[in-house]
Amino acid sequence: MELKANNISFSYNKKRQILKDISLSLNSNQIIGLIGDSGSGKSTLCKILSGHISNYSGEVTIDGDKIPNKGYYPIQLIFQHPEKTMNPKWKMSKVLNESWEPSQELKDTFGLKDTWLTRWPSELSGGELQRFSILRALNPQTKFIIADEISTMLDAVTQVQIWEALINHCKANSIGILAVSHDDELLEVICDDILKFDEINNL
Repeated sequence: MELKANNISFSYNKKRQILKDISLSLNSNQIIGLIGDSGSGKSTLCKILSGHISNYSGEVTIDGDKIPNKGYYPIQLIFQHPEKTMNPKWKMSKVLNESWEPSQELKDTFGLKDTWLTRWPSELSGGELQRFSILRALNPQTKFIIADEISTMLDAVTQVQIWEALINHCKANSIGILAVSHDDELLEVICDDILKFDEINNL
């Protein structure tokens, strides 16, 4: 299975174009890294690929087919700040099960404790919330993961745990990963190839 972005361009206003003619491809057996300066438009590209932004020019396809706007979106974005993606009025069990109900084995793999399920998002740390974000994104219908700086705010031990669990699960289930990070050392370790954002964004 192949995810392709073809000639993606986007502007928030007429004065400044954020993305211009970006093209990239990702197979379901690959981990591709994307590195670039802050404010360069990487997160905007992530939102386009994952269906959060629709008013762009160009095309995002899977195996040559456009992705339907209705139903479950097969490209899931994991954000840097998980607390911003969760309803503060929901207990964590509802936050998780809004997407799907992962097995106990999978929850254990990601270090998600049962006692956390009865808590509010504000009662958990960033690392604990990020485990929920990742599990939510791993719905069985997911074909590709866009990981946008998902471990930047975490301590070194938690980073290793989360990346190891995510990579192992995605490889076992043929889910491709686009890993966006400022950490070139991390990308060198986990990725099959690394793209430099300023080289694919033709501004």
